[in-house]
Amino acid sequence: MIYQRACDIVTDDVFLELQGALPGSSVFLKLEGMNPAGSVKLKSALGMVEDAESRGVLWPGGRIVESSSGSLGIALAVIAAARGYHFTCVTDPNVSAQSLALIRALGAEVVQVTQRDHNGGYLGTRISHIHRMTAADPGLVWLNQYANPANAQAHARRTATSILKNIGHVDVLIVGAGTTGTLMGCTRHFRAFSPWTRIVAVDTTGSVTFGGPPGLRHIPGLGTSRRPELCRPDQVDEVVLVDEPDAVRMCRRLAREHGLPAGGSTGSVLAALETVADRIPADSRVVALSPDMGDRYAKTIYDDMWVADTYGTDVLGGSSTRPVAV
Repeated sequence: MIYQRACDIVTDDVFLELQGALPGSSVFLKLEGMNPAGSVKLKSALGMVEDAESRGVLWPGGRIVESSSGSLGIALAVIAAARGYHFTCVTDPNVSAQSLALIRALGAEVVQVTQRDHNGGYLGTRISHIHRMTAADPGLVWLNQYANPANAQAHARRTATSILKNIGHVDVLIVGAGTTGTLMGCTRHFRAFSPWTRIVAVDTTGSVTFGGPPGLRHIPGLGTSRRPELCRPDQVDEVVLVDEPDAVRMCRRLAREHGLPAGGSTGSVLAALETVADRIPADSRVVALSPDMGDRYAKTIYDDMWVADTYGTDVLGGSSTRPVAV
């Protein structure tokens, strides 16, 4: 395949069958990190940018601002570089150093807020900062991934369609919830074309998205300190909250047992699969979404010292990555 722009390379048909993940059933992990932006967020970003272009609020040379904990920031920076936009990413201390470096390398401007919001996270603070920026500069276009229908529509049109096209019958779909754009887009499509599919939403403990109490979180991706406007909790069949240490254990296990270093959200999704496994009938076909790969987490999830300092040495278990002295 030959493309004219990097942002047009959307790989939407790569699945890994996880042998033994659910004995008696088939589990397919949809790998969303095989594109130039490295995550499922490239589809969200393209959907929102193209929607803004079609509505005439964004034109060549335009300026975009968005709140992101990493992946969407990278995706928008890829698109901005390819299409000639100026992009400002408003982020926070939880963004990984690798993500931050990538956003800047792609030519985007980065603003980091440091004050926590009333729920102990940074999302409220990031959004408040964007409100101040757009009030001072009416020409600045805020795409607003948390409320923009084009975010969800991109996943109804691409992600969910690809799953049904490539996998066929799906008994259980497991999707992580950040902005809930991916989750709500998949839910909309599956309710219309595969209503028998049981949809499990995965969130992280400490997130308020589905009404849980706020708590301290360290891994970007899943969870919010403010419910996104896109979120419709009544549209999913079940919500599973995963503790961050369990997500870390699963990520490291996935790398060791399957040769696949994945991001924290993938660890949460697969930990949730273990939680609901006893409620999944034999001979089921299960699809789980893996939003990104693990390279951006090399200094966090896959770093023994960071894991031990953040969660304690018990989380390391037998998955230490320290070199063995000989």
